[in-house]
Amino acid sequence: MRLAGLSVTWLGHGTFLLESPGGRRVLIDPWLETNPACPAHLRTVGPLDLILVTHGHNDHVHDAAAVALATGAPVVGIYELCEWLATRGVANRSGMNKGGTQQVAGIGITMVDARHSSSYAGEDGTVYLGEAAGYVLTFENGFVAYFAGDTSVFGDMRLIKELYAPTLAFLPIGDHFTMDPVAAAKATELLGVRMVIPMHFGTFPVLTGRPDRLRELVAPMGVEVLDMQPGQTLC
Repeated sequence: MRLAGLSVTWLGHGTFLLESPGGRRVLIDPWLETNPACPAHLRTVGPLDLILVTHGHNDHVHDAAAVALATGAPVVGIYELCEWLATRGVANRSGMNKGGTQQVAGIGITMVDARHSSSYAGEDGTVYLGEAAGYVLTFENGFVAYFAGDTSVFGDMRLIKELYAPTLAFLPIGDHFTMDPVAAAKATELLGVRMVIPMHFGTFPVLTGRPDRLRELVAPMGVEVLDMQPGQTLC
């Protein structure tokens, strides 16, 4: 199997539900209730073993507290974001910072850099929530995936390749707030991955990047672009 036992369901925008080769259910960047790209029947995700949050923008963290409280699953994010979630009643959390690694639910979680801002706009105004981050996930069978979150391309992606050698990358391609397909193709080259799942595109008109353009650019590298539709599962 090309994903080595990993199951990936795209819930739209930057939100994904993974099932690890060991059967652990992982929700990344929970934006469900008001996410226009999330199919209605997937807005309730069921039992979880882990919640990962890359940064504090509403379209990535809006439902994190509600889902954490409903499921009891531990939340992993950068320290300041996890402390903010504590003010919303989330007790089961494990804040960390870039360069660190921890094991949660049998999955190795390494926090790496991302080039983006991080804040939450709520009733009390805009709250700073630490820096944006990405994750390198090492699953029970040794399969390694890189989840970029929202980011521009940056040269130290080559260090992610050298240190962790991911096979699969989840990369934003929408432009305006993140990389476009041209920059994502460069990121693919720097990372040395064999497969890319595009994300953070098409949700709003301003997010103009499209997977076909990325596929055209990375085809000479022999990289497979796994173009998903919201609600689709790959394994």
